[in-house]
Amino acid sequence: MADVETALRDWLADAKRVVIAGVGNPIRSDDYVGLKIAENLKGKVPSAVCVLECEMVPEGYLLDVEKFQPTHVLLLDAAVLGCKPGEANLVKFEDVPSFSAISSHALPLRLFCEYIEKATAAEVRLLLVEPENTELGECLTPEVAATAEKLTKTLLKLLSGLSSV
Repeated sequence: MADVETALRDWLADAKRVVIAGVGNPIRSDDYVGLKIAENLKGKVPSAVCVLECEMVPEGYLLDVEKFQPTHVLLLDAAVLGCKPGEANLVKFEDVPSFSAISSHALPLRLFCEYIEKATAAEVRLLLVEPENTELGECLTPEVAATAEKLTKTLLKLLSGLSSV
């Protein structure tokens, strides 16, 4: 987790306006992790941060992202990357070869990221968490829940330094 915190700190070092977009399915157990983190951040970040709970349709928030004029966009999602359950990775969307996000997004996240990058000139990253279970269910598994809590605390700490707009 220390590596993810360092990577986030470095990436956010010159951030002015940040969009955090939680993606996933709230009734597919660990696929809910991106939404859970976004929910945890809502109302606790400065106005220079826009938190969106996109569920399975991040493309439905394209105009919201553009209107906010972010310098940085962070998508939170579950992804099968072959890691241990609950392991998190901060990645460029270009670096995820087969785009392993497990949610059934109507628009592939790669296209969403490419569009946002071109439309806003923002730096786009994915904070991906390895799920343990994606069967129907409304609870995160213990490992993924612990990661969601740690990532929430890390993001709150890193984003608190942004000036309000």
